[in-house]
Amino acid sequence: MEKHIQEVLKQIEIDHKIKILFACESGSRAWGFPSKDSDYDVRFIYIHQKNWYLSIDRGRDVLEIPKHDSISIPIDELLDVSGWELTKALRLFRKSNPPLMEWLHSSIVYYEAFSTKEDLKSLAEKVFTPASCLYHYLNMAKGNYREYLQGDHVKIKKYFYVLRPILAAKWIEKKNTLPPIEFQRLVEILLPFGELRKEIDILLKRKISGDELDLEPRIDLINHFIEKELIYLEDYARSLNEEMTDPTQNLNEIFRETLEEVWG
Repeated sequence: MEKHIQEVLKQIEIDHKIKILFACESGSRAWGFPSKDSDYDVRFIYIHQKNWYLSIDRGRDVLEIPKHDSISIPIDELLDVSGWELTKALRLFRKSNPPLMEWLHSSIVYYEAFSTKEDLKSLAEKVFTPASCLYHYLNMAKGNYREYLQGDHVKIKKYFYVLRPILAAKWIEKKNTLPPIEFQRLVEILLPFGELRKEIDILLKRKISGDELDLEPRIDLINHFIEKELIYLEDYARSLNEEMTDPTQNLNEIFRETLEEVWG
């Protein structure tokens, strides 16, 4: 599959006349809890040719206003591929965008060229804003909990899509740094051994081993933990002040250096 993904990425470069800077896995495979039927969520950052940026219409044509700054390719049921244009990615990075931060730290890398990724990782701590990142994970957890884990019988595999953002938010609350991308590391560091940890470990083993985790009786112990943490983290988030140093000059330099490095 990795070779196929790289072939798909190469074809995207040809079709769109771009250069991909790096591509990685996002989603359950990167988070460490894939199931046997998990798809591949490939995400990438790309850059256009110089003239695209230096023309007065910045890549527009009369049928393309506003200009597109992302590419999404429906490949098949197993492979989901999409990417962001570099200046869009840099603007989101400036806002401490959590999905982009996760891409930069994904342990599953399908392609990497040029120095852009490492340049951004070196700035990650400078642009990290605890409040915005915590709210991102908190809102994700609340939405997934509301949609999937109500009632006596629930889509039990969806516990992971609530627990992971809750633990990521707790990491921010306790350590004031970017949370690790791997679910297992969050569990090991943040949850003490006990009944809750035991229930989560059992679920994780079942999911990774390929068990069908569809509708089952809800796990009250996990539900109670989720509900308590949602209330606590909501209160904590309100106490945070959003302060950061403006990294725009650094990001402009990264953009210009990447443009020169890629196209000469």
